[in-house]
Amino acid sequence: MKKILVAVLTLALAAGVFAGGGKDTGKAGQKPNKDNLKVGFIYIGSIHDEGYTQAHDKGRLALEQMGIKTSYVENVPENADCEKAIRDLIDQGCNVIYTNSFGFMDWTLKVANDFPNVYFGHCSGYKRAPNMSTYFGKIYQARYLSGIAAGYKTKTNKIGYVAAYPIPEVIRGCNAFTLGVQSVNPNATVEVLWTSTWYDPAVEKQGAIELLNKGCDVIAQHQDTTAPQIAAQEKGAFAVGYNTSTANAAPRAYLTAPLFHWEVFYVDDVKHIIDGTWTSRAYWEGINTGMVTLDTLTANNDPRAQPAIDAAQAKIVSGAFNPFTGPLYDQSGAVKVPAGTTMSDDDIWNMGWFVKGVIGIIPN
Repeated sequence: MKKILVAVLTLALAAGVFAGGGKDTGKAGQKPNKDNLKVGFIYIGSIHDEGYTQAHDKGRLALEQMGIKTSYVENVPENADCEKAIRDLIDQGCNVIYTNSFGFMDWTLKVANDFPNVYFGHCSGYKRAPNMSTYFGKIYQARYLSGIAAGYKTKTNKIGYVAAYPIPEVIRGCNAFTLGVQSVNPNATVEVLWTSTWYDPAVEKQGAIELLNKGCDVIAQHQDTTAPQIAAQEKGAFAVGYNTSTANAAPRAYLTAPLFHWEVFYVDDVKHIIDGTWTSRAYWEGINTGMVTLDTLTANNDPRAQPAIDAAQAKIVSGAFNPFTGPLYDQSGAVKVPAGTTMSDDDIWNMGWFVKGVIGIIPN
């Protein structure tokens, strides 16, 4: 899920299907089975980051438990080093490659065009090829549920949101969280602070401190560190984490967290490769598949939170409710989604505006 800030933020989910081509070494030309399959992972961070990359690595370990050979490269920057790392894994015999950062997209596509017999998956992007899928989870569903917990917990009605980059993924997450907050506490606001980081504990902790000093008594985040949660605990406030369960990092502050379960996709995708039914796709699944969940609520939560979350989750799973169902208003109060209508997946994916109740701007 990692992303670099790009000039065009609102390209469609279905855009960018490219034809394969180029030269292939033949290393992955055999019919795939559990014995000759080797899966390589390119990670933006460390497998011990207690966040995004660690969550992906749980998916890799799930494949190993199936008897699938795997390899990985961690801490790969979003530049030409990504291409080199992918090619190195292919040279080492990997015939399936997954890259987990938005900024890896074009590098992944470039190599996919050169190796049409290798299977590729790119996390959170929109460009595909006959041998390259995209995949992500509808984490906004779990963010909405975590907003319910925050809405019930705040006493000041000021909630802080330490955000990474102003891209659609982060924007829709903040919006879903805010809508969850306001579903139980319409007087509460959510103030956003941008850090331009994915993993920088010092910067992210300072961002949380700034929000806490403004009177926010609950902190949410869209980064991979536990620093905002630790800052909240040190100030006697509360926190919503992200990616993985980190209740032990700030036990007096932690409320819950939206969680990814990347193993759901990785196991499904590899099974399709093995049984010969794999096709390039745009995979984007939610709570109903187990791809995303909300972490267990801790005892720090208001007792009203659990039943409200259970009720909302049941409606999301059944399809009776979507957090982005109107009427929805932007920050100016203008209607963005009329009553009785629901935003399409494409519009949710490309979201570039804040809902009413969010304090902050989206930089160009």
